Amino acid sequence: MNFIADEKILKVLRGYNDWWTTNAISSELTRPVKRLAYFEAKKVFEHPQIRREVILSGPRRVGKTTIMYQMIEDCLKKGIPSKNILYVSFDHPMLKLCDIGRIIDVFQNNLNPDDRALYFFFDEIQYAQDWDLWLKTLYDLNPSYHIMATGSASLLLAEKAKESGVGRWTTIRIPTLSFYEYIDLMGISKPGLSKDIFPTALGALGALEKSKLSRLMIELEPLQKHFHRYLLVGGFPEVALSDDIIYAQKIIREDVVDKVLKRDMVSLFPIRNVAELEQIFLYLCMISGNIVVQDTIAKEVRISRPTVSHYMDFLKQANLIYVSQPTEQTGKKALKARPKVYLADAAIRNAVLMIGEEVLTDSTEMGLIIETTIYKHVHSFNYLNATQIGYYRDSKTEKEIDIVITYGALRKIIIEVKYRENTSLSHKEAIVEWANDPKVASAIVITKNSSDFGITDHATSCPIIKIPAFAFLYLLGHAEYTRYLGNLQHN
Repeated sequence: MNFIADEKILKVLRGYNDWWTTNAISSELTRPVKRLAYFEAKKVFEHPQIRREVILSGPRRVGKTTIMYQMIEDCLKKGIPSKNILYVSFDHPMLKLCDIGRIIDVFQNNLNPDDRALYFFFDEIQYAQDWDLWLKTLYDLNPSYHIMATGSASLLLAEKAKESGVGRWTTIRIPTLSFYEYIDLMGISKPGLSKDIFPTALGALGALEKSKLSRLMIELEPLQKHFHRYLLVGGFPEVALSDDIIYAQKIIREDVVDKVLKRDMVSLFPIRNVAELEQIFLYLCMISGNIVVQDTIAKEVRISRPTVSHYMDFLKQANLIYVSQPTEQTGKKALKARPKVYLADAAIRNAVLMIGEEVLTDSTEMGLIIETTIYKHVHSFNYLNATQIGYYRDSKTEKEIDIVITYGALRKIIIEVKYRENTSLSHKEAIVEWANDPKVASAIVITKNSSDFGITDHATSCPIIKIPAFAFLYLLGHAEYTRYLGNLQHN
């Protein structure tokens, strides 16, 4: 819109881009800890042969903007002229009214950057007018441009990618903090672990002797006291650093939930009634980790079943929920299958339901929180790979396995969450039966107590291993970083 003067646009841009005058970026913006997603984004953004624009997608407050600032810091340290770097947040009310081309024109006409290499960082790009067409145009017509953007609606970005982004941009999903990243962020002393320890391989025959497994758990045990706080507020970097749990949860409700439901989703999706959307989300918060019956939600909220289905899809696109589909079903059974729903982070559930530290002694609530957290970690660990993550339930016998990961040549990892005092397994339980399937590579039971670990005495072809939740999640993060950073060093 041309009624906004260039001078006003430039004033906003100068406010965002202090490095034009200081030639440096504030350490408060970049943070000292770099998440795994930073390394993945950097690899794509700086690839010497394959040029791609990078879009970071994930919930609000998850650290997408911080990763962009860290990338800007890298550019400055490499000697890229500060006036060749432009950061824009389309969350700004004035900039929402300007298309990307107008903003770039104001930038170039007033800063006179060296056109041979310009670096553009577009925050919350989904609010920019015709953003997908502009990214396509900038990529096609300006080979020297380097572009990184963030967006909060993953599937919306994916749909645009099918039309304009093929061969032009790569979308990198940013989940909430893993327990491993939380420990790193909080500056907590980490145990010195071998690089070849993988939690899904602990039960393999000969992988670890009993004494070695005991020593491993002793090394990990000090982390358990930090695990409980992580479950309450730890998924969002800025919130995790706060000492005030009540205030931290208020920030999650206001910034991560309310702004997404009442502003982001309303502007991005055809939502007719925000109150209905809020009721559906509240219901999902209450049952996170359980099978969802959409007819029941429709009856409770008094709306049609198709509307429930659409709103759940929108919540998934907005990175607020995960949907886990049942495995081992085909044909008509698959069409009638009922999914499980998990919140994107247990901290969201706690904040919305105003759950405090008293939850740590509520076994039912803790079971839901732990399963939600385990699923989030497993999903984040596997999302770059060709895997299917679901659950198993036999409607006749009601036998169930909480998480079934299918990968490669139909090989499976099965996980059962038993976050309670008594974790004994009957030989009739589904995980015991499945552990005799040659396709099962690993069978894991997630337990509560730090002393409740080790291979069970079931005579199954795949050993079943018990491992405490905090240890499993830390080892999963350790394996993720070790594997990924190791691959980077070899490439």
